[in-house]
Amino acid sequence: MSKVSYIFLLCLCFLSLGLCNGGELRKNFYRTSCPQAEQIVRDITRKNVATNAALPAKLLRMHFHDCFVRVKNLLLFFCQGCDGSVLIDSTANNTAEKDTIPNRSLAGFDVIDEIKTQLEKTCPGKVSCADIVALSARDSVSVQNRTMWEVLTGRRDGKISRASEALADIPSPFSNFTILRQSFANKSLTVKDLVVLSGTKLLWFKYIGAHTIGVGHCNFFSNRLYNFTGKGDADPSLNATYAATLRSKCRNLSDNTTTVEMDPGSSLTFDNHYFPTLKLQQGLFQSDAALLTNNVANDPTSARIVTEFQSQAAFLEQFGKSMVKMGGIEVLVGDEGEIRKNCRVVN
Repeated sequence: MSKVSYIFLLCLCFLSLGLCNGGELRKNFYRTSCPQAEQIVRDITRKNVATNAALPAKLLRMHFHDCFVRVKNLLLFFCQGCDGSVLIDSTANNTAEKDTIPNRSLAGFDVIDEIKTQLEKTCPGKVSCADIVALSARDSVSVQNRTMWEVLTGRRDGKISRASEALADIPSPFSNFTILRQSFANKSLTVKDLVVLSGTKLLWFKYIGAHTIGVGHCNFFSNRLYNFTGKGDADPSLNATYAATLRSKCRNLSDNTTTVEMDPGSSLTFDNHYFPTLKLQQGLFQSDAALLTNNVANDPTSARIVTEFQSQAAFLEQFGKSMVKMGGIEVLVGDEGEIRKNCRVVN
């Protein structure tokens, strides 16, 4: 490679990286441009939560699925994490993120639309859809608890939404600990972030809710009941009594309609109940059990963290910190991206 070619390629690389991280989010970004923005998001979110107890799980999941999907630019660098791309509708020429398998049961889009409509009436062209997703996720959970974390704002909306990238980036409910840890590390998230976000079922609330607030479809865990190693056996890491209860509800491997509580007795409450349940070997998904069963060989840290989060206070404190980190994954800011007029359509 010639010196000129090398320098040219190096410049392209720096340019590409700049397109992914051009600035920082900040507190009260809309203080001047749209002072009522955060109050509008809060009021509409809480109004909807009052009539739909499952909404916090749905909005948390939407935020996670938005942030964890990264778009490849022309040089195959990754950018555009929390960019509202999960909201974009598919077109005749493109299948968008929301229509890939793990996203087909996402819900809460109507709430985002309602918020965006009001914001466009109040201060048109000022508040991004990406920020609406981040703020509404926080506000939906804060109905049950104090305001749990401060959402930094200033995100811009992405212009690209591809189903293939969502399928590649969103962790599977069948993932082992090694895969989960690497998936989070790819987003600069730690094992502690992995464990605490697992506790909220952000990752795997099985396409209907969040682990601490939701339900799961049988077909995402029934292999643990009927055919764990391909020999018609059960997962030995699953509590036997709990497994029998699950078998009474999920009658076979092909049942893809029946749902069960992910966090028995606490499925619509945002709390740390998941962690004592996990210690009793009653984690519903293989990815839950991975936080304990794979630790000896891979990372004993996660087992200690599960024990730490037996404390509600410790869980809530770390959850807020991890959500701030997740909400900042490779955001578009400044002159990057756009402010969509309609969250479902690129301008």
